[in-house]
Amino acid sequence: MVTGNMARHEKTLPQNLAHPRHWGQWLTLGLLWLLARLPHRAALRVGEWLGLLAHRLWGSRRRVVERNLALCFPDMDPAERAALRKRNFRFLGRGIAELALSWYGGPAVDRIPLHVKGVENLEAARAGGRPVILLSGHFMSVELAARLIGWQVRLGAMYKPMKKRPVFDRALLRGRSRTLPAILPRDDVRGIVRALRSGIPMWYAGDQDYGRRHSVFVPFFGVPAATITALTRLARMSGAAVVPLQFYADTRDGSYRVVFEPAWTDFPSGDEAADARRMNEFIERAVRAHPEQYLWIHRRFKRQPDPATYLYPD
Repeated sequence: MVTGNMARHEKTLPQNLAHPRHWGQWLTLGLLWLLARLPHRAALRVGEWLGLLAHRLWGSRRRVVERNLALCFPDMDPAERAALRKRNFRFLGRGIAELALSWYGGPAVDRIPLHVKGVENLEAARAGGRPVILLSGHFMSVELAARLIGWQVRLGAMYKPMKKRPVFDRALLRGRSRTLPAILPRDDVRGIVRALRSGIPMWYAGDQDYGRRHSVFVPFFGVPAATITALTRLARMSGAAVVPLQFYADTRDGSYRVVFEPAWTDFPSGDEAADARRMNEFIERAVRAHPEQYLWIHRRFKRQPDPATYLYPD
């Protein structure tokens, strides 16, 4: 059922992508295109500078990052947390440059070094034609990692459509479709199941707060977090194996790393809360390995078991 507010929004949102209301999106994409014209190392340096600028000027999100780090690393020295916050914003800006390079970069982008480990784990999970879900978290280098790995491993991805930003949404689909054969909205369950059963491993991340519906509260860094149970449902419906996937930028040599871990056994377990806890534990382990590269600007703990509790007072 469409509410009155939703119906009014749908009527007022221009469908013509050339409408002036969308010009800001076009301008942003133009700037990303220009950024992608730079050699990739120069583009990354510009992105890091933008991230440091955002650290200074984007006070609301800086406070979100501060709060998340305080909740997740309560024993960390405050000065160390402040330094981690600053590094995180550098990677946020770098992630913008990586997105530009992924969507609009030329052939030189595909020569950026990528080291892939554990492909044998993926192939073992796919033995006998079994579908595979690739489980990961929201790390900054997701766009560039998707482009680079797409040349070596055939896979698809689930995403959240940007209905209020249709120009960005179209750009995302075009950018990711460069190397990924299937890009499907996360609510297109039938399409995702069909893609899985057709033999395309699907990239999935469930580490954001999508509301109370179809969610359970399980710990993430020891803090209750509304965690969607879609991974359990998709695995059950499709018969897919779950293969944990880590990816990150290696700042030591400028390369990127992708690691396929062994497929989980006994999943789904029959207990949605236990499955969600297992997912959070894996993502937490990946975050602890590279905390500066995680998307901390998201209010991961905005919903709590007690609706009156709000952990982001600013």
